[in-house]
Amino acid sequence: MSEAISSDLNRLVRRRARRRCEYCQLPEGLGFITFHVDHCISQKHDGPTVAENLALACPACNAHKGSDIAGLDPEEDRPVALFNPRTQVWSEHFRQDDFLIVGLTATGRVTARLLRMNDADRILDRFDANRWNG
Repeated sequence: MSEAISSDLNRLVRRRARRRCEYCQLPEGLGFITFHVDHCISQKHDGPTVAENLALACPACNAHKGSDIAGLDPEEDRPVALFNPRTQVWSEHFRQDDFLIVGLTATGRVTARLLRMNDADRILDRFDANRWNG
């Protein structure tokens, strides 16, 4: 059975993330969809419901990530852990070129591919976010 996330913990995660998806960096509030508080290591894999294991995720990243904790890097032909916003620095694994997210490391490549960060609709979301914030 999954453990509920308290309202205090939910607020902490959202404030810490500055209301941005900690995976694709999309800002919350562009549409009517609320972002999710995600377990970096899922409860299925014994990840605890504590601040150190929670991240803010847009619905697309959350849906594509699911309970996954790793993926296969085709460049290195080996399994690689997904990006963990609590233990890793985004800019060390990704960069944004215009509206594309480029994986700089095996972790970045696998995460960007598995979470489908560069699907056409995701690129359009980043374009719209830039237009509203620019």
